Amino acid sequence: MSDFAKIFKAYDIRGVVPDELDETVAESVGAAFARLTGAEAIVTVHDMRTSSAPLAEAFGRGAAGQGADVVAAGLGSTDMLYYASGSLGLPGAMITASHNPSKYNGIKLCYAGAKPVGQDTGLAELRAMAEAGVPAGQGSRGAVTEKDLLGGYATYLKALVDLSGIRPLKVVVDAGNGMAGHTVPRVFQGLPLEVVPMFFELDGTFPNHEANPIDPRNLRDLQHGVTEHGADIGLAFDGDADRCFVVDERGGIVSPSVLTALIAVRELAREPGASVIHNLITSRAVPEIIAEHGGVPVRTRVGHSFIKAEMAAAGAIFGGEHSGHFYFRDFWFADSGMLAALHALAALGSQDEPLSQLLAQYSRYSASGEINSEVTDQAAVTARVRDEFSGRPGVSMDELDGLTVSGPDWWFNVRPSNTEPLLRLNVEAASEAEMITLRDEVLRIERGHDDTRETA
Repeated sequence: MSDFAKIFKAYDIRGVVPDELDETVAESVGAAFARLTGAEAIVTVHDMRTSSAPLAEAFGRGAAGQGADVVAAGLGSTDMLYYASGSLGLPGAMITASHNPSKYNGIKLCYAGAKPVGQDTGLAELRAMAEAGVPAGQGSRGAVTEKDLLGGYATYLKALVDLSGIRPLKVVVDAGNGMAGHTVPRVFQGLPLEVVPMFFELDGTFPNHEANPIDPRNLRDLQHGVTEHGADIGLAFDGDADRCFVVDERGGIVSPSVLTALIAVRELAREPGASVIHNLITSRAVPEIIAEHGGVPVRTRVGHSFIKAEMAAAGAIFGGEHSGHFYFRDFWFADSGMLAALHALAALGSQDEPLSQLLAQYSRYSASGEINSEVTDQAAVTARVRDEFSGRPGVSMDELDGLTVSGPDWWFNVRPSNTEPLLRLNVEAASEAEMITLRDEVLRIERGHDDTRETA
């Protein structure tokens, strides 16, 4: 019997197949989800992993057994599920483990209109129902109908970003053997783009590199491809293609904060004075640039459930995270790596400068990237950091998410992982030298004791 406590995470369900997550579990979750939502119909999408189609079918059987009709959309990205949920007005399930290794799979869930399902919004209740066993449904079984939504998804995205009149661009796309290999050809169809495909073959064993572009090691192939082909831009997607990372024409990795600022400026030009969400790990340049362009920056915790809730509350037009997730009001407040990619292409193609020059105005500070330290007592180590910086002139602190310590031209955040004994450190300063000095000081405080050590 599966350990439900282990596979039910903060925002989704994820585990090793078949030891922790198998078709029996998926069928139970499908039945429980139909009960939880009370929906007459549910839509399912799945990624390219070998286990994904059988798990999607099992989920559908569970839902249909409770009398819910099932729209089986087949292969797609996570943001295609959000499109399906939003456009059809149905709750939905995406079978994917995103960027996790091939032995894993998972289930991401949303209510109708792509509204998130997390621990505080139904996932805990769903777990209890599935764990206890869902009684057989009363009445007739629901019908399972296959429906191809890829064309509608592509058309909808291109209606949200004006790509008319852009100059021809050469684009290298690294799909990482994930779902972008399925969605990019249809979305980019008809655009003035010369696409150089990398790893478009759908392969859930990820034979070339992990489909996790937040790790710079997984961008090396794309960087080489961009410079080798003399491309204007490189795009990398994760396994379920809901995150996008960008590489400029020189092979330089573009910070997601820079891309957040670029898209925010574009969206504010369309709707002056709108609110834009950014999490507390994004560069200080992001709220500065939002305000300079007449927008209202809204700072939030890390995590898509917090971003989506804050976006809905503020009616924000756009939101960005340091992890490569980008959220759009006109996409049901949901995240879409493909929409972010289209914005980058539209911005680049509507003027003549190379991407590195276009983005230079959005990069103002030097950042460390996320650094993990393994600790046995996260709270005690965080308290040491707080004590070391408390009372210093010009220093302020807040605990919106972990501990953020801010100075006149620098800041850092230390926050605990929800799932591992790790502290995550992010540092930013006006200069590289200042960032390095601050980074090393905080790491010495964190790691200068027996209960900490560096981890990847």
